Amino acid sequence: MSNNKAIKSALISVFSKEGLEPIVKQLNAQNVTIYSTGGTEKFIKDLGINVVPVEDVTSYPSILGGRVKTLHPKVFGGILNRQNNESDVAELVDFDIPQIDLVIVDLYPFEKTVASGASNQDIIEKIDIGGISLIRAAAKNYADVICVSSVDDYSEFLDLLTSKNGATSEADRKHFAAKAFNVSSHYDAAIFNYFNAKHEIASLKISETNGKVLRYGENPHQRGFFFGNFDDIFTKLHGKELSYNNLLDVDAAVNLMNEFKGEAPTFAILKHNNACGFAQRDTIRQAYVDALAGDPVSAFGGILIANTEIDKATAEEIHTLFCEVVIAPSFSEDALVILKGKKNRIILILKDTEFSKTTVRACLNGVLVQDKDNKTDSLDDLTYATNTKPTQNELDDLIFASKICKHTKSNTIVLAKNKQLCASGTGQTSRVDALNQAIHKAQSFNFDLKGAVMASDAFFPFPDCVEIADNAGITAVIQPGGSIKDQLTIDYCNAHNLAMVMTGTRHFKH
Repeated sequence: MSNNKAIKSALISVFSKEGLEPIVKQLNAQNVTIYSTGGTEKFIKDLGINVVPVEDVTSYPSILGGRVKTLHPKVFGGILNRQNNESDVAELVDFDIPQIDLVIVDLYPFEKTVASGASNQDIIEKIDIGGISLIRAAAKNYADVICVSSVDDYSEFLDLLTSKNGATSEADRKHFAAKAFNVSSHYDAAIFNYFNAKHEIASLKISETNGKVLRYGENPHQRGFFFGNFDDIFTKLHGKELSYNNLLDVDAAVNLMNEFKGEAPTFAILKHNNACGFAQRDTIRQAYVDALAGDPVSAFGGILIANTEIDKATAEEIHTLFCEVVIAPSFSEDALVILKGKKNRIILILKDTEFSKTTVRACLNGVLVQDKDNKTDSLDDLTYATNTKPTQNELDDLIFASKICKHTKSNTIVLAKNKQLCASGTGQTSRVDALNQAIHKAQSFNFDLKGAVMASDAFFPFPDCVEIADNAGITAVIQPGGSIKDQLTIDYCNAHNLAMVMTGTRHFKH
């Protein structure tokens, strides 16, 4: 038995009329009876096409300022009836309810209204009631009804309408039903998250309708997907498609450089989510050159990011390095000509974007959610723990190192000197190992650590780290403090003329 059904009647009630005209004309050409309301009804009439007002069916006008238009048994009965159910069909006749085979409805733009900064009352008025009910009803009854719930689906539906001369299969209707429930569930999640902005209800609703299939995940044997609107954050100017690993590194790079927004020219090179090169200088070219000097080996295949425009001189330096991605708020025309010389090199303009204030990650059979670490250490946070106080140059370097440390995998130690990253110890199981790794790496690239500073993401449980740092020539330390043995570390610093400041804030990053 065929499950194809001809569309003989349609209910159309939409907020946006864009793209609707060819569908209405095609329906009219196929002798489909069209029911409609308000502005959509006028739109159809202005096309010279016959339309039946819904109020002629319900015997009720639109009331309460338009809040109630379609909420009526004669409308929902026409959508929800089961055409293979004799009782349902008989009741349509008894109550003079028209059969509805197609529902085209979109929803009030709730998310756009919230994003616009509108008043609470304006936002509340954009919570759709009739539209969401029509979508759910039509999608539920996909056995008999086809539901088109978004402007984004108009083109696909028009192709279906013309190719099958107004008939739809059950597979067609189920496909559009899935799209409809995608729309309705996302809409409800957005409304809940607006009402639960302060997280008073411990419930997580995440809905992303922009999905992209990636080439693979972290490794070729893993599938990978990205859900989000990449174009809201970046303008992609050149290069291949970003991979799963590229996206993780880009995320790390953007969050790190955000700490230096509006400051002097700053350049970072990242590899596996950690900075392997970082410097702040008078020009962006010199910042790049000195960042690269921090670890020219790890920089191969890395992610590059600047906090200011990349000019021709900087691009010429970058062009000699194989790198995956280059990010900046802008590029000069000459710089772009040079950087586009490598066809696969990804070039991104970072827009001025406000990022999420929470982080989410999978854990066990659920997820972990937390506030993002939005605390940036500043001079006002510092407690001067030792007799020797840091110089102004050391203070500048301590804050500089602390910002990098915050965005480096724990356990971590960051060594810096004159606004340049000398080395980091990253992701180690002990802080001593992290420090030894950082010192060894700095020395391998010929950094003189005499007068350098050290940043730690967490407190020192023993004075061993400051002793190792002292022996390497480091003269100032920044750390959260909070160990029950802080005094042992302070005593060592006082005995050996090291300056140490405490922030009171730990920056674990797992």
